[in-house]
Amino acid sequence: MPELPEVETTRRGIAPYLIGERVSRVVVRDRRLRWPIPEDLDARLSGQRIEAVERRAKYLLIKAETGSLISHLGMSGSLRLVEAGLAAAKHEHVDIELESGLALRYTDPRRFGALLWSLTPLEHELLVRLGPEPLTDLFDGERLYRLSRGRSMAVKPFIMDNAVVVGVGNIYATEALFAAGIDPRRAAGGISRVRYVALAHEIKRVLAHAIERGGTTLRDFVGGDGQPGYFQQELFAYGRGGQFCKVCGSTLREIKLGQRASVYCPKCQR
Repeated sequence: MPELPEVETTRRGIAPYLIGERVSRVVVRDRRLRWPIPEDLDARLSGQRIEAVERRAKYLLIKAETGSLISHLGMSGSLRLVEAGLAAAKHEHVDIELESGLALRYTDPRRFGALLWSLTPLEHELLVRLGPEPLTDLFDGERLYRLSRGRSMAVKPFIMDNAVVVGVGNIYATEALFAAGIDPRRAAGGISRVRYVALAHEIKRVLAHAIERGGTTLRDFVGGDGQPGYFQQELFAYGRGGQFCKVCGSTLREIKLGQRASVYCPKCQR
């Protein structure tokens, strides 16, 4: 699943080609995503000038003059730029054609993503209850410490809770916990303020570095410019169960936490 750095990489890739451009038409070949694409999307978006391309958590907000397109890439979705009118392959469900001659093409083999229209996107039911962005001053170790008191759940699913902080998915939670030296199985309520300060710092660092490196290349993700990310080769823990720890040489262990695979070092993480 594309995580926050992949979505931010997509935003940065497509924004220069969209902002200021006018939509000529919207071609919908298959409306059957996680929620059906609105029947009137072409009528609402055609003729509109795109004013901004923003991100909230893992949602992209393509802001036009009278409303916004809310996009989520789901499990396997991607947005990339192609020439308008280019023949579509299987799973290429939507083209937003621009007067510039380019089109923003939405591809989603599993159809678990979303393209929705909203007049007030930040008040939409999918976004309104989200926690703070991790790379802002609204998120810090003090927030993690405060919200974790009395919580018996493991620390890894705790920091992946979008009500606590948005965008810390499985890859980057695994990497941040490794960098902070915290065992992902530990009870969230049993971790000290000092260690949460360190964890918040590592969450910010790991996410910022992944964005700089273009996200993490997984099976399906491709950036908005058609180029994959390159953070995967720098992973210390995620996807490396049974391999050696790059820090101490111990064998990394893989377990299940909250139905998700989790890898940790039994020596470096306590």
